[in-house]
Amino acid sequence: MATVTPATRRKDSVQPKAKVWLYLLLLTLQYGAQPLVSKRFVRREVIVTSLVLACEVAKVLCALILLAVEGSLKRQYDQWTLVGSLTASGLPAAIYALQNSLLQISYKNLDSLTFSILNQTKLFFTALFMYLILRQKQSAKQVGALALLIIAAILLSVGESSGGGSSGGSADQVLLYGIVPVMIASVLSGLASSLCQWASQVKKHTSYLMTVEMSLFGSMCLLASTSQSPDGEAIRKYGFFHGWTMWTLIPVISNAVGGILVGLVTAYAGGVRKGFVIVSALLVTALLQFLFDGKPPSLYCLAALPLVVTSIFVYQKYPYVHRKKKD
Repeated sequence: MATVTPATRRKDSVQPKAKVWLYLLLLTLQYGAQPLVSKRFVRREVIVTSLVLACEVAKVLCALILLAVEGSLKRQYDQWTLVGSLTASGLPAAIYALQNSLLQISYKNLDSLTFSILNQTKLFFTALFMYLILRQKQSAKQVGALALLIIAAILLSVGESSGGGSSGGSADQVLLYGIVPVMIASVLSGLASSLCQWASQVKKHTSYLMTVEMSLFGSMCLLASTSQSPDGEAIRKYGFFHGWTMWTLIPVISNAVGGILVGLVTAYAGGVRKGFVIVSALLVTALLQFLFDGKPPSLYCLAALPLVVTSIFVYQKYPYVHRKKKD
C-alpha cells in the first residue's frame, strides 16, 4: 500500500487549485473577447434570437461531447430524472429568464449610467445568497474586497456609459419601471447563481449536465416567446439563418465554450468568484479594444485596474477561518 506523505497531500491540493485558476483565467479571456468577436463576425441583419438559440445548441453539443469523453454520459443518462433536473436546473433557468426580462424593462426606463451602477449590486446579493443557502461566510477583509470590486465595476460602467443620455421619464416611471426592476433582477441574479452552486456542490449535479439542462430549458422559454416576438416574425419571414455567414460560427462556438466554463467556474470556484471574472473581463475588453481598434482605455478604466487587482488579491489571501469553540 502506497504511503501518503504530507508532500503528496500538498501536491494533490495544488492541482485542483491550478485547474480552478485556469478555468477563471479562460473565462475572463472569453468574457472579455466575446463583445469584440461578436462585433466583427455577426452582421447587423442577423436575427438575435436565431443567434442565441444556436449558441444554446452549441453548448448542449459541447457538454455532451465532454461527458462522452470523460466516460460518464451513459451513467448520467441512467441516473437522470425529470424531478431532479427541474430542481437543479429548471428553477435557475426560469429565474435567469425572468431576470433578463426585468433588465430589458429597466434598460428602457433608466439612463445607461444609473442602470450600470445599480446592476453591479448583484455582486452583493450573490455573496448574501451564498451565505443564506450554502452558509458560505466571508471574512471582514473579503467583504472589503467585494466593496472594492463593486467600486471598480461602477467606475468601469461609468466609463462605458459616459455617452449615455437620460431616460427622460417621470420620477414615478423611473422608480417603478427602472429602479425596481433592475434591483429585483440583481436579487434574482444572486439567487440563481447560488442555486447553481448549490446544485453542483450539494446535489452533486455535474457542471456539464447542468449546462445541457439549463440550455434546453432556456431554449424552450426562448422558442415559446417567438410566437409573439418581432424576432419570431422575422424568422418566419426571412428564415432562421438570415444574415448568417460561415464567420458567424466563430462567436457561436466562443459563446458555447464560455457557457461550459461558466458551469465549471460555478461548480469549482463559486458564484462570488464568477463576479470577479465578470468585472476583470471588462478590463480585458478595454485592452483588446486598444490593441485592435486603437481605442485607448478611459481614465475610469485605469482607475479601476488597481482596485480589481487589489480586490482579487485580498479576497484570495484572507478567506474566512472557522473559529474553534473553546471547551
